[in-house]
Amino acid sequence: MLVAGTGDGAYRVTGLCETDETNVEKVLDAPRVERVRQFDAVTGVSAATKTGLYHSLDGIEWTDLQVPRKTVYAVGANPGSDRIYAGTRPTGVYVATSFSGDSTLGTAPPEWRELEGFLDLPSRAEWGVPRHDDVAQVRSLRTHPDSPRRIIAGVEPGGVHVSDDAGETWTERKAGVHDDVHALHVVGPSEYVAATGVGLYHTDDAGRSWTRLDETIEQRYFRTACTHDGVLYTSAARVPPNRWEDHDADPSLLECRDGHTLAVVESPRPDEVVVGWTEVDGTLVGATHRGTLLAKRTDGWTVVGDVPTPDGLYGRYVNLSWYEE
Repeated sequence: MLVAGTGDGAYRVTGLCETDETNVEKVLDAPRVERVRQFDAVTGVSAATKTGLYHSLDGIEWTDLQVPRKTVYAVGANPGSDRIYAGTRPTGVYVATSFSGDSTLGTAPPEWRELEGFLDLPSRAEWGVPRHDDVAQVRSLRTHPDSPRRIIAGVEPGGVHVSDDAGETWTERKAGVHDDVHALHVVGPSEYVAATGVGLYHTDDAGRSWTRLDETIEQRYFRTACTHDGVLYTSAARVPPNRWEDHDADPSLLECRDGHTLAVVESPRPDEVVVGWTEVDGTLVGATHRGTLLAKRTDGWTVVGDVPTPDGLYGRYVNLSWYEE
């Protein structure tokens, strides 16, 4: 089952990559679904939205997990643990323990606790920009099974921050990476890729140092990235999302095979930016800002379906999660 989060809710997509037609059903009516995530340690799928964090066992029925702060931009979980995290706007990280997900529906929501160590980061007072009311949000909360107590947080705008004790204390890892962090992709326990509004950055030492991967291309605005079969995939435009329908957006679908250089690849939708990724039964699938679903085949990329995107919300995330029912 593929779950797609868009500007007006979550959609369940079936038949993808199996038939000539896909079936799309709206299953969650919520504004601005910023992330849909599935975790090995948590049964079901979770959706971070403007009106809260929701959880579903079957991708159809959803329960509000009642995070204390209403707007949730990110969700994460420690591998092999019963801890689930919510990243919010304004910037905060909350944790709930003893949460497996399998008994959530129809029962009391989990008990949440704000991680006070995240409030103590030295640069916190600098997060936010005037055009967004000087308010920032936690965009990404990521972990890796080889370092299960390490959490990597991406703040928009505010940079990258790392905790090695399951979120109790934090260290800034923002030097060398642009602070407008849209998404973090975790390749290994200490290897991450940060997609930002000004460049794509890579670290192999848990954020102690960063290098740019986009020096050879013209595009600078990145939404997200992923790896598949050892290849890094991403997409970018020359301008911010409010101008992606203009002729100067010049979006590109990109891949990096040598760990250093991005190369443009042919896309069946060359005027669309890929803003979400997942794997469907081993096939890499991307979603564009207009809701087009693309699949990576041996002979290139092909269109395999689409999900609705509300008018006027082009450029926001269309995020994907594959969940084994």
